[in-house]
Amino acid sequence: MTAHDPHAAEVTEFRLGSPFRPYAGRQGFRDAMASLGATACVVTARRGDRLIGRTVTSVFSLSVDPPSILISIAIGSELAEAIAETYGFSFAMLAEPQRAIADAFAGRGDPEKRFDHGNWTEWPSGHPRLAGAVAAMDCDLIGTMETETHVLFAGGVTGVEGNPDAQPLIWHQRAYKGLAPLGAG
Repeated sequence: MTAHDPHAAEVTEFRLGSPFRPYAGRQGFRDAMASLGATACVVTARRGDRLIGRTVTSVFSLSVDPPSILISIAIGSELAEAIAETYGFSFAMLAEPQRAIADAFAGRGDPEKRFDHGNWTEWPSGHPRLAGAVAAMDCDLIGTMETETHVLFAGGVTGVEGNPDAQPLIWHQRAYKGLAPLGAG
């Protein structure tokens, strides 16, 4: 995934190899990873007139200086192609009341109607911006790393909105959950 747009920043690429030992069993790995609670997020992009997006939990802060995040998207998917083609994406950490958005972007329902859920505007980049999220970010593509099934996109954060009163929508053990304060310990 190399940059062909002379206005696009240089995008660094990395490729992963295979382990020396056999991979762990797929189902055991999936079950173990279901124990990892994560904020349900939506990654979106605009490709011409088309808005594309997907619910993801494989997201993390890469750096504060410069502000950047890392996301994992299925290789060969329309979203991965749009991010590579437009050199950017937007990202929203969903709030508890945004479960319908998480479901819509996870493939539950008509994919052509995903953006009917939620209040969407756009960032200066043209990528979709979701209102009411815990946080929303606009990102320029600054690096990629491909695996056999997914591509990791590093995004330099160029815009950010926060909603400090919102509580995140958590995905844990294959179900949505909210945060609850821990008792005194």
